[in-house]
Amino acid sequence: MNITIVGTGYVGLVTGTTLAELGNSVYCVDVDASKIAKMKNGIVPIYEPGLEEMFLRNIQADRLHFTTELAEAIPKSEVIYLALPTPPGEDGSADLSYVLGVAEQIGSLMTDYKVIVNKSTVPVGTADKVREVILSNTNLPFDVVSNPEFLREGFAVEDAMNPARVVVGSTSERAKEIMSKIYQPFTNTGIPIIFMDEKSSELTKYAANSFLAVKITFMNEIANYCEKVGADVDQVRLGMGSDDRIGHRFLFPGIGYGGSCFPKDVKALIKSGKNENYDFKILEATEKVNQKQKVILAEEIDDYFDGQLQGIKIAVWGLAFKASTDDIREASSLDNIRIFLERGAKVIAYDTVAEENVRKILGDQIEYAKDMYTALDGADCLLIATEWPEFKNPNFKLMAEKLKNKVIFDGRNMFPLELAEQNGFYYKSIGRKTITP
Repeated sequence: MNITIVGTGYVGLVTGTTLAELGNSVYCVDVDASKIAKMKNGIVPIYEPGLEEMFLRNIQADRLHFTTELAEAIPKSEVIYLALPTPPGEDGSADLSYVLGVAEQIGSLMTDYKVIVNKSTVPVGTADKVREVILSNTNLPFDVVSNPEFLREGFAVEDAMNPARVVVGSTSERAKEIMSKIYQPFTNTGIPIIFMDEKSSELTKYAANSFLAVKITFMNEIANYCEKVGADVDQVRLGMGSDDRIGHRFLFPGIGYGGSCFPKDVKALIKSGKNENYDFKILEATEKVNQKQKVILAEEIDDYFDGQLQGIKIAVWGLAFKASTDDIREASSLDNIRIFLERGAKVIAYDTVAEENVRKILGDQIEYAKDMYTALDGADCLLIATEWPEFKNPNFKLMAEKLKNKVIFDGRNMFPLELAEQNGFYYKSIGRKTITP
């Protein structure tokens, strides 16, 4: 089948490459000419494990194509996926200008029946708005489908090729038949495709992400309480997660959630609720708690140095919002670094994957280390902000030699407490007792 993907950001590029891998001819469209030029030359513009290999394989197989011209791709395709940004406005509402702008162009470019598939995360009722915009620009038949993505950054290729389920929102039998053909390679292996109406599909995405944000935040609250009463959050989460009604996933405490999805989607669902005179009180509390949790160790560091961070050198391991991605949107590392800089501290950070993206924001306000140990040279303490695997089993002897003080603030609970204790470190993590030498 011939398919157009409009937007080659994280969702669009992974979706387009996956659909090409399933045997379709895919035309990826983006207004960014430099990005399109890079992809034509085989350069993947985002970091995602496993993506480059699949990307290059499908370019070589002539199934993956790139263009800046919507008019070039639309006539060739029966199905058009919209994978466009829906950034939050000042009031938290999702900005649909990109989605509706492209919908208007599609209406004027159509020459025959099309299925327009909304892959972007959008508020309930967006399919109706897209349908209205296209109708105002064409008399030709078409259908608008909601098909939300459930990709985890760092595991997107795995999730795209082995989804837990495929959700399709449509009331059109013709559109459902086409979507069934696209996802037949999945359904043939037992992966369910769940059909529902468009509004339910749109809400499913927001509901899923918001629930996971609530789960993470609840665990962080439990972790903070553990510290008050002397319990160990690692033991608590094991006990909780063993209940199959709860499960082990998303029970790891830390310095809050970030990324491109959870913060944006929680805000958008709160705003959508207010538009209907409904208050999502649990989500409002989740958002408030998460903002505080993201910088909880910054305050601990400030207290450790008696409120005198002026001239203190702080090493930061990890800049991405999570491991296995270069995404720094809503990253806790940035919230902490900004506090350190405001209070006069010096920061040297290490994260080779996300460094380039941070440079675009912070420039030379901080230093960037070539490796994890160089970052520690003469530093007064270390903050671990991202759970990169290379941090899990460090050389504590070398760390002790390089750090001015043997002090670690661990926002991702990377080490067993005994390990820090055996090596004589002051070690403050989340939801566990503080190790003091």
